[in-house]
Amino acid sequence: MPDELERLKVAVRDFQSSADLDFVDPKELSGLVDSLQGTLCTVLNQARKRGANLLTGQTPCSWVAQTCGLTPNAASDRLCVGKHLDAMPLVAEALSSGEIGYQATSVICHFRDLLREDLRELCSEEQWIGHAKQSTVKNLHWLADHVRYMLDPDSFDHGIEEDYEKRFLSISESSGMFHISGVLDREGGSALKAAIESLAKRIGTGDERTPKQRRADALVEVAHQAMNQGTLPRSNGVRPHITVHTTVEGLKRELGAPASELQDGLPISSKTVQRLACDGTLARVLKADSQVVDVGRATRVVSPAQWRGLKARHRCCAAPGCDRPINWTSPHHVEFWAHGGKTNLSDLLPLCYFHHRLVHEGGWQVVRVANGVKFIPPDRIVPRRVRGPGMRWAA
Repeated sequence: MPDELERLKVAVRDFQSSADLDFVDPKELSGLVDSLQGTLCTVLNQARKRGANLLTGQTPCSWVAQTCGLTPNAASDRLCVGKHLDAMPLVAEALSSGEIGYQATSVICHFRDLLREDLRELCSEEQWIGHAKQSTVKNLHWLADHVRYMLDPDSFDHGIEEDYEKRFLSISESSGMFHISGVLDREGGSALKAAIESLAKRIGTGDERTPKQRRADALVEVAHQAMNQGTLPRSNGVRPHITVHTTVEGLKRELGAPASELQDGLPISSKTVQRLACDGTLARVLKADSQVVDVGRATRVVSPAQWRGLKARHRCCAAPGCDRPINWTSPHHVEFWAHGGKTNLSDLLPLCYFHHRLVHEGGWQVVRVANGVKFIPPDRIVPRRVRGPGMRWAA
């Protein structure tokens, strides 16, 4: 057996070193790789039966992951496929001959693994091979789910609950950026996806964001909307909110002013502070030698009456082409409030999260014109092409 493996190694090396890869059929090559994956699964299943993992005191999955350099999920997948290929010789032959791919084989094997043993005989190999030849892997997954539900609804429901228990969400901060990772169940994921997609379309003026950036902003908008509605559970009698610590000098972006900070101590841009101050609740705190000597009463920059008046004048975000509804906007001072702008109704505009940020942090300007206001983008720097020594421009 070691000699046969050595001959396989030599054949692979000869192919990699001498084959003209421009003329290699990728489909045929992929079939060969998938066939070897099936062989690996069989080898690993035989090792599991022999108890090879017991020599190192590991579980079969951990042993496979360490031996083959795989993730735990990939190792578990190989063991599952190896186990069921033993019982499905026609599927094993179809994989070995390149009729079906490894991923399709994995779907079939996992489908069989999830069925009760007394129902596995109903899993016709010929039918599944036919479906695998005609369907995409995604459609094969769909078919497996539906057939499993029809054959064994109780087991299907149990599987859904097992998936639900795997849900998690992790939010961590590193170098001033927040990293999010998580897994949601089918219903929860569909709900979040629907909410994000409804807010992740390009909107109005200056929207040059990538799809990933639009989805990230949509998630932030959902969070802001939930906090602004005031329906979230309160903590110590206060509804969830963003707290910013700043000084008058920091709010005005004066040179040498200390950085403004979020509640957890993260420094933020003064431009961001100015945007948040447009519609924030301000509380004056006086200090002497770093000791608090007086705390003023919290007051809103824009009063509820002014906000109602703004809603009466506008039905959506005031940026050209933006259809965000008025309840998804916040008041913006045409002349920045931090620069002395008055909080008069005539000086306020409703802007959605994206366009409000464009005006403050993105360098856009809002100026008054005869028939209202105009949004002016920042000057763009066009990079100059420089010719190297001895180079000429192409004709």
